[in-house]
Amino acid sequence: MSENVFITEETIEGADDGPLVGKSVAVKDNISTEGVRTTCGSRMLEEYVPPYDATAVSRLKEAGATIVGKANMDEFGMGSTTETSHFGATENPAAPGRVPGGSSGGSAAAVAAGEADLALGSDTGGSIRCPAAFCGVVGIKPTYGLVSRYGLVAYGNSLEQIGPFANSVEDAAALLDVVAGSDERDATTREPQLEGASYADAATGDVDGLTIGVPTELLEGADEGVVETFWDAIADLEAQGAEYREVSLPSVDHAVEAYYVIAMSEASSNLARFDGVRYGHDVESGGNWNETFSQARKEGFGDEVKRRILLGTYALSAGYHDKYYKKAQDARAWVKQDFDEALEEADVLASPTMPVPPFERGESLEDPLQMYLADANTVPVNLADLPAISVPAGETDGLPVGLQLVGPAFGEERLIRTASALE
Repeated sequence: MSENVFITEETIEGADDGPLVGKSVAVKDNISTEGVRTTCGSRMLEEYVPPYDATAVSRLKEAGATIVGKANMDEFGMGSTTETSHFGATENPAAPGRVPGGSSGGSAAAVAAGEADLALGSDTGGSIRCPAAFCGVVGIKPTYGLVSRYGLVAYGNSLEQIGPFANSVEDAAALLDVVAGSDERDATTREPQLEGASYADAATGDVDGLTIGVPTELLEGADEGVVETFWDAIADLEAQGAEYREVSLPSVDHAVEAYYVIAMSEASSNLARFDGVRYGHDVESGGNWNETFSQARKEGFGDEVKRRILLGTYALSAGYHDKYYKKAQDARAWVKQDFDEALEEADVLASPTMPVPPFERGESLEDPLQMYLADANTVPVNLADLPAISVPAGETDGLPVGLQLVGPAFGEERLIRTASALE
């Protein structure tokens, strides 16, 4: 059993019939659940109980799913290890003594440990794909706009999407079928562009004639065992009729820097609402609003969240906006252009999901930069607003390795079909 998977264990029953009847689902604790506290892994929201369901949660309940708890996560989604949670770290059931990845580590661990059949997470820069890779499960980061963000507590709102975890590609796709689609309460959403009957029906494993592009930049500096496992998986796809070619994404050398400037800037804005008055941790301050605001945020936020808010506020400040934030947005446009051009040469792009195996617990807390750089293969996809899936590719030294597939916007069916060939 995985240690500390749930922040809140509470059962929410779904409808009596529907495609997910009999399925248990863990929900990341930044996705609102009516009447059940939603903490975002933070002391700031330790007692917050939403008065409404997120759209994704409403659709789970309508589909007959049984929600079994709110899954642990890095505080406000800021981390790659689930160690920044106010409620303690989560153990990796697939690699004891190692982190489960993050920020949706509790969701991935719940599925890997058998504590839930399925799970929902959110992905701002790899927060579904990283824990899927580290825990040896399947995770899908949908195209931006495919799944409603209504009821998702925002961190980086131009980057994040809710998506599924499961032990198989077909099961993850079936959960995507339930939560995908337009929502009048989220103007960024649109209906799926399905060629077949459903995403689950796309899990045929047919890759005959498929062209796989391998971006050379996403292999540079990766762990040797991870790279070897990746190429073994590509060879497996080749044996089933696919072919691969090298492609180039020169802009990804700047993607991590651009991502963190944009994400931290959005975080500084989105988290401004947590002031201890309207929302958040309550403090005694003698009635002085400035003291209340300062003390609530000092006590309510953890170190990593404070770090990102400060850096984001700096990047948006009058003297530095053009120097940092505007340049980051220019780099984002370059990344998207590179992906679009690469996907004209190949049907899907493939890389290791994470360039390293799961960290030992505590390892990255002493070196936040190591945690940031480990996102090198995942954050470019969020900058480009594209869909991606992480599927287990094998192991290195007994530790799980994930393979990431990236497709064109709203090309989830193609990714699901390709990923299912590796099962």
